[in-house]
Amino acid sequence: MSEKQKLIQEMLEMQKKFVEYEHKNGVDAVDYFTDNAGPKHPLNNFRQKYAELATKVIDLAHAEKGSRRNM
Repeated sequence: MSEKQKLIQEMLEMQKKFVEYEHKNGVDAVDYFTDNAGPKHPLNNFRQKYAELATKVIDLAHAEKGSRRNM
């Protein structure tokens, strides 16, 4: 499995866990958008970690195609 595929798989697992948590507990915007919930909260750093993985996937995809990101 390529690095890109591993990252995508990790992102899918994160999405699955998020949806399961949301269905059981609901998601408070404060918990999702801030780190106020604390380090033991299941959503702690979720957005940041997911964004980092997504950026890596995008960079790998561009490298595969020989293109570059426009920022």
